[in-house]
Amino acid sequence: MNASPTAFSSVPPAPALGRRETRLVRAGFIPLVDASILIAASELGFAATEGLQLDLVRDVSWANVRDRLAFRQFDAAHMLAPMPVAAQLGLGSNPAPVVTPFALGRGGNAITLSVRIYDGMRQEAGLSGTADALACAKAFARLVASRKAAGAPPLTLGVTYPFSSHNYEFRYWLAAGGVDPDRDVRLIVVPPPITTDALEAGAIDGFCVGAPWNMMACERGVGRIVAAKQDIWPLAPEKVIGLRPDYIEANEDTVLRLLQALDRSARWCADPEHHDDLARILALPQHLAAPVAILRRVLAGEFCLDDKGTLRRIEGYFRFHGQGANRPSPPQVLWIYSQMIRWGQASHSAAGEVMAVSACRSDLYDAALGPNAEQELDPSLFAVTPFMDGLVFDPANVMAHVEAAAIRQQGHVIAGAPSE
Repeated sequence: MNASPTAFSSVPPAPALGRRETRLVRAGFIPLVDASILIAASELGFAATEGLQLDLVRDVSWANVRDRLAFRQFDAAHMLAPMPVAAQLGLGSNPAPVVTPFALGRGGNAITLSVRIYDGMRQEAGLSGTADALACAKAFARLVASRKAAGAPPLTLGVTYPFSSHNYEFRYWLAAGGVDPDRDVRLIVVPPPITTDALEAGAIDGFCVGAPWNMMACERGVGRIVAAKQDIWPLAPEKVIGLRPDYIEANEDTVLRLLQALDRSARWCADPEHHDDLARILALPQHLAAPVAILRRVLAGEFCLDDKGTLRRIEGYFRFHGQGANRPSPPQVLWIYSQMIRWGQASHSAAGEVMAVSACRSDLYDAALGPNAEQELDPSLFAVTPFMDGLVFDPANVMAHVEAAAIRQQGHVIAGAPSE
């Protein structure tokens, strides 16, 4: 699909970066709305304008994307924000070094439970149809306790990857309601495109995933959205571009051009006037293969919470550009590190903080786009923006946030943690 003649009118021209030779960049992605910037950069010619051929490869799981980047089948990858952090800390089954010079925006996740479980919550706790995320979490905890007392097996919940915002956000929601994610329920890994099918088949009782799969479950009448990412922590990071350090070293000019293309694409995706076109691009079979109408509503932050037409609108559900959406943020990385510590994936140390922050290559972002292209989020915001349970996060004191949590794990390894 070609962009309209006015599509580039609000995008500033990119400064020249040396010779304009065409270069191939092979990038993997998972079919999610937060791959929009990558997809638009390829489809609308933003990459070509920078002298690049951006070859996108749709993949099925985050573990596949990680491995194909590590084994040089991909030059770049659409990644969960915690993945480069885990890689730099040497965590996971294949911790090859990965860093990020560009974030793909904020928002997009939601927690969906099966209609059967949601109905059980309403019966157990008298939950209203307009209950907020914390009330839903507490109602879920009451249902879990009731099932446990009756000798029922633990409920099974899906996350997309062990080192993911979905895993940490789902755990945060569960713990805020009083559920221990490692003892009271069973967490498993489910690739995003099959979460709705797994819920409908009864293989899982709920999931946390990015759009559009939550709304797909609701419109098919098999799920109910009980919390969105913004309910848990509005500043939570989401997806990034992952690159190998050795690739950056050998192809720095290409990387700088790629960042300029992504910046232009992010500005285009952020303009609501382009969302009809963006929804049609995302709906193509090689991209998300999802209904245009659902994608358009997701981009507008308009949710059908269930198949009865219960609606909710979240302003800025997706933020593709502006307010720190694209420049890698060390304070946000430190929150990710705090969650790894909280749930036993890592131990805390000053060296660990340094290694976690090494995943952020904001220096490359600044080199490509200038230090004022998009200011990093002010760290003072972290101390005044509360989580759903009222806690705050101070990047200067990572452990204070961990130790303030009533439910957390001790030690390095979690028994029953999601496997790769």
